[in-house]
Amino acid sequence: MARFHLNRRSPDEEFPDLRRNATLMGQILTPAMYRRQFHRCTDSGVIFDDVIRPGLEEPGERCGPVSAGCVAGDAQSYILFCDFFDRVIEAYHKHKVDRSHSCLVLQGSEDLDRSYVLGCEMTIVRSVEDYCFPIHCSRGERRQLLQLAKRGIASLQRFGEEDLPGQLHLLKDLDQEQQCALKLSPPSQFQLRTGAARDWPDARAVWLSDDNSLVVWINIEDHLKLVTTRHDADLGVIYSQLRHPFIWKQQLGWLSSSPTEVGTGFRVRIKLRLKLLPTQRRLQDVLIRLRLHMVSTGTASTGVYTVSNAGTFGESEVALTQLVVDGVKLLVNMEKILEKNGDIDELVPSQK
Repeated sequence: MARFHLNRRSPDEEFPDLRRNATLMGQILTPAMYRRQFHRCTDSGVIFDDVIRPGLEEPGERCGPVSAGCVAGDAQSYILFCDFFDRVIEAYHKHKVDRSHSCLVLQGSEDLDRSYVLGCEMTIVRSVEDYCFPIHCSRGERRQLLQLAKRGIASLQRFGEEDLPGQLHLLKDLDQEQQCALKLSPPSQFQLRTGAARDWPDARAVWLSDDNSLVVWINIEDHLKLVTTRHDADLGVIYSQLRHPFIWKQQLGWLSSSPTEVGTGFRVRIKLRLKLLPTQRRLQDVLIRLRLHMVSTGTASTGVYTVSNAGTFGESEVALTQLVVDGVKLLVNMEKILEKNGDIDELVPSQK
């Protein structure tokens, strides 16, 4: 275990004021738990105060969405501070950490109704073994990760044999016009507060395939973030593109700097056109039961919404994709019934 040298007092004297903290960290952390974590330190120097700092600097609001309020500095953080992280993961994803996974085959993604389904997107967050996460890594580590990513991207292949050509863009070499073309934005407040934006834009990059179907973000909030899109709804095709081995740990699955992304680090997004269903008072209850998020991505007149899986933990990538496919089909069926002035109450599902 690494040694650290801070002029700190006792755990009881250092315990943070959480009375107005609305994050999961604020709800879960107790003085007894803090005392257990207080003197622990990972081999790379991450202490428990590093883990909970995001929630202390951004405590959230009682009436708003609940954030995790914590980050991991490296993979060992999930092991050393497991009694804290396990509770956060279980509270956010509503799944026990020791849940087993089954292997499934995706079904029904090819026949989503194109009159309502406008496109789909999958996102996978991955971290590289033996490297600290962005909030805690050094300049040298970050630059080494960029070189590893360059070598990995050079061998990217699509559908097994066919090469997927593209171009790597270093953020430091891009002017304002090029950044706008790539839809790049400056570091967020969260990245600044957690330290993920240190030395920006050194060793940050984005790789974009020539056909715009695949984007790889390097050293932004995680080591790698892969995003693939299609203008149809064939999730089976893009699912086959995003299977790459990175850090995987027993019980937790694929690791990320944020506990909200552990398990699979996997997000499926389907863009829908819905006019009547968003006005229904029971919609939020339906989405909760389906374990889905839905946000407006257009104006009220266009009625375009993006539907995605609410969690990433407790299921396989295929199971999460199936969850979104089945949920989207149900939402589309509800929209069709409403178009005929029908009643959708009988279609409201039980909790998945």
